[in-house]
Amino acid sequence: MPRRRSDVTKSDIEIAQEAQTLPIAEVAKRAGVPDAYLEQYGTRKAKVDYNLLRDHAHKPGKLVLVTAINPTPAGEGKTTTTVGLGDALARAGKKTVIALREPSLGPVFGIKGGAAGGGYAQVVPMEDINLHFTGDFHAISAANNLLAALIDNHIHQGNALGFDVRKVSWKRVVDMNDRALRDIVVGLGGKVNGFPRQDGFDITVASEVMAVFCLATDINDLKERLARMVVGYTAADEPITAGQLKAEGAMCALLKDALKPNLVQTLEGTPAFVHGGPFANIAHGCNSIMATRMALALGDYAVTEAGFGADLGAEKFLDIKCRLTGVRPHAVVVVATVRALKMHGGADKASLGQEDLAALEAGLPNLLQHVENVTGVFGLPCVVAINRFPTDTDAEVALIAERCRELGVNVALSNVWAEGGAGGAALAAEVIRLCEGEDAPELSFSYELDQPLRQKIEAVAKRIYRADGVTFEARAAKELDKLEQLGFGHLPICMAKTPASFTDDASRVGAPRGFSVTVRDVRVSAGAGFVVVLTGSIMTMPGLGKSPAAERIDVDETGRISGLF
Repeated sequence: MPRRRSDVTKSDIEIAQEAQTLPIAEVAKRAGVPDAYLEQYGTRKAKVDYNLLRDHAHKPGKLVLVTAINPTPAGEGKTTTTVGLGDALARAGKKTVIALREPSLGPVFGIKGGAAGGGYAQVVPMEDINLHFTGDFHAISAANNLLAALIDNHIHQGNALGFDVRKVSWKRVVDMNDRALRDIVVGLGGKVNGFPRQDGFDITVASEVMAVFCLATDINDLKERLARMVVGYTAADEPITAGQLKAEGAMCALLKDALKPNLVQTLEGTPAFVHGGPFANIAHGCNSIMATRMALALGDYAVTEAGFGADLGAEKFLDIKCRLTGVRPHAVVVVATVRALKMHGGADKASLGQEDLAALEAGLPNLLQHVENVTGVFGLPCVVAINRFPTDTDAEVALIAERCRELGVNVALSNVWAEGGAGGAALAAEVIRLCEGEDAPELSFSYELDQPLRQKIEAVAKRIYRADGVTFEARAAKELDKLEQLGFGHLPICMAKTPASFTDDASRVGAPRGFSVTVRDVRVSAGAGFVVVLTGSIMTMPGLGKSPAAERIDVDETGRISGLF
């Protein structure tokens, strides 16, 4: 039985490395995966053939979406809560399967040091999941960069499609934070090396291939989406697609095995699919639809999460993923900590261990706005999960519960970090109560698809962020007009925005009012099926900080990794 928080002194990786896990074949059997569809990668991870969904009819289980407040340095524990809730539901007698994103190496070596949950609510093997895992991200990078190579080769070989080299929109990618690659020049060194042009790299999780990969419903849909991707324009602004370059077949060949969802387990043996990983601040922030549907097919309950706060990941999960795929959540969990809410109220990080009801009261509007968005804008039942720390006082917890009850939403304390599934019993009970009905509740969207792109952007800014309006810079306005003329105006929008604030300014915490969102650029992701809207200073290639997590990660002579957390 997991120890209580006060007894926990080991790091996440030490807890994971000491865990007694089940053979992955046993986990697959628990989940109901026939042997014929299981492809093992060693003894603790496997892929499940997506043909299982086609060959065997399943009645879908109930989908639970876990999201959070705007993140702060104090931490919220969204993935930890997702994993712990899955274990708690399993303890409550519900056949449960979890679906999560794969971590990107960028944050692993940058600021996070890992993203597989924490304490006694983790998915394992955490080292593999955080590093190379089954090679999915490498396959996605290779497919992306194959297309980039085909573009430059096509231009070098005569440019029959008429690329305007100033308007090649497709970038190369690498799954690493590397600011030096944001803006580069390729093709230097003379005629034999191609045509010189300005180019750049994105991080792999910002690639449209990643978005396509996560929204594809099968191998044929993947191929069709890859072919639709716009990679550049002619001098007359006519779009050129990957299909015109005949790239989709080879790209799909690189991705065919990666498309199979990865099966692992929690520390308590609950099956978990960890598959795909688009960022939520610059992409749609959800694991693959293949993994979600696999979890729904195999479990009575499927627990999944959306990246960052509900203003980013959950909004995109509902407005994009649910709209494009037809999946519907039965309930939503909004994760918060007293510490993070006090930071939203202006408290200094050094003082978060002290009771401060005034700061908490000032920060609570952030949580309440997320809750109002879930219940009011999207019309979904919701529970607030307080990821409790030892320094949280009863008065602070009571204040959160009182304010949430005023909105008709219950609060459940969660102690899964220290106690595993046992610490999520109250949260699981409330989730089960919310999911009592057979059918998922009717889902409303924050905008309608037949609205012009500008109106969709304004709808998200005003309804979700509570902005007064939107300022469109000249480049963005021109691109919006072009995309409407090219027939992309019917697509949903994917807002690229700082995760730290409802605004496009990371320093404005809480629930600000009296602000405008600035849109500086837009890009069409025709294969994924949405238009990316770049706000504020958001970047698609992050950089490393002054003291990156990579400096503290190591491996000893036995191959044992340390420093992941």
